[in-house]
Amino acid sequence: MPEGGYLLGYDIGSSSVKATLLELETGTVKASVSSPETELEIISYEPGRAEQHPEIWWEHVVRATRLLKEKGGINLNDVVAIGISYQMHGLVIIDKNYKVLRPAIIWCDSRAVDIGEEAFRSLGEENCLKRFLNSPGNFTASKLRWVMLHEPEIFKNIYKMLLPGDYIAMKMTGEIFTTQSGLSEGILWDFQGNEIAEPILRYFNIPKELIPEIIPTFHNQGQLTREAAEELSLRSGTIVSYRAGDQPNNAFSLKVLHRGEIAATAGTSGVIYGVLDSPAYDERSRVNVFLHVNHTIKEPRYGALLCVNGAGILNSWLKRNMVTFGNDSLTYTQMNKLAELIPAGSEGLIFIPYGNGAERTLENKTIGAALCNLDLNIHSKAHILRAGQEGVVFAMKYGLEILSEMGLEIHDVRAGYANMFLSPVFNDAFATITGTTITLYNTDGSQGAARGAGLGANLYSSFDEAFVGLKIAKVIEPNLKNREAYLDAYLQWHNYIKSLLRKENFENNKFQNF
Repeated sequence: MPEGGYLLGYDIGSSSVKATLLELETGTVKASVSSPETELEIISYEPGRAEQHPEIWWEHVVRATRLLKEKGGINLNDVVAIGISYQMHGLVIIDKNYKVLRPAIIWCDSRAVDIGEEAFRSLGEENCLKRFLNSPGNFTASKLRWVMLHEPEIFKNIYKMLLPGDYIAMKMTGEIFTTQSGLSEGILWDFQGNEIAEPILRYFNIPKELIPEIIPTFHNQGQLTREAAEELSLRSGTIVSYRAGDQPNNAFSLKVLHRGEIAATAGTSGVIYGVLDSPAYDERSRVNVFLHVNHTIKEPRYGALLCVNGAGILNSWLKRNMVTFGNDSLTYTQMNKLAELIPAGSEGLIFIPYGNGAERTLENKTIGAALCNLDLNIHSKAHILRAGQEGVVFAMKYGLEILSEMGLEIHDVRAGYANMFLSPVFNDAFATITGTTITLYNTDGSQGAARGAGLGANLYSSFDEAFVGLKIAKVIEPNLKNREAYLDAYLQWHNYIKSLLRKENFENNKFQNF
């Protein structure tokens, strides 16, 4: 067991930057912070667009690190390694001077859906699924093609395309790298050839030179420059030794590493992430498959990811726009308590949560959020809150059925005790409608990134050693007395989904869409 020092993990999300100091020897949290106190702005100047300035991420990395110093009361010179988790599928483009050329096009931006679908058809759907395990869809490669087509003056000045984590690592070390796992999440990895997806590059006419050099996920990825160290109040030369997309990293933080193990999150988006040991894909490309963080040629690991874009963002929308007391919004805890007052099934009120862009599980359709079956004589604010949480659970259940078709047997789910998993209603609905046991841990993405840094710096000798200090917070079992109510509500929810997916219901404006 290693002795002394701290590991520093960052989680670069679209809502905030989280940072955690982890004691190397005991695996316990010394301090954990988030910046900003509210939520980062997402620039959306027209429907389907979602951008952020990468410089803002760095600003809050710096701020979070200084907050850690104040809160932890330690000398940050004792930090021995740094890990980075980051929002997946984003596109950051820089010129030769490492200057960002335009705001990042982030994960929930749907401008490139048509580009990806055309590529899927042209390259051959079966060919894409066998070689890339995904449709090019609305991923990083398609977003880069959009820049080429719509912003040619910017495109011609691109030196490298980066994922959000590559950008933060570059700011720290002055070096430009990416990972196999990262490229796979951008649909830029050929699983058959175990190489960069040159057929995608050729089809989109993207020069291969724009792809950074590839390094391992767990690896010495560079050292803090003097300039970065001064900004962060850290020691110059401290190594960056881990980077991974947020969902593979979330699974890693829960020690989800082997076939059949399942991780879940319910932050801005809702995600189920299961590990496979052989390539697999959904024939309708409703589920994405990427290289997991511990993938090797000898011991392959693939992460099957289903994502519901409209999850915690629905709760956030309700908090900002509907749930007020006087001039103040209720807290999430207060919202959860209100939701608990309503019986399972929300007395017939149905909330469709798909209000955050194109949804992969719906084959990249954008149907919006909808409140259905509203009875003005029965339903209250509390009903809307409960129906919103149940709607997110039902959307995740809908996706779990797809994972089951791919061969994942789902009995137990691990999740961090955070975000929507703090809600008793959400947990009860999730465990009961899916028939799974949920094990909640006191961990998050920034803790996972810190543990990954320890492995990447060879400060831990094994995965088991890296997870010393990981503790179970709560275990949720299915609630049999509520099962029938949830099943009935899910059936109604599912019927509304099928109706909303029919073109005539959009034209007739049959349902109230937000």
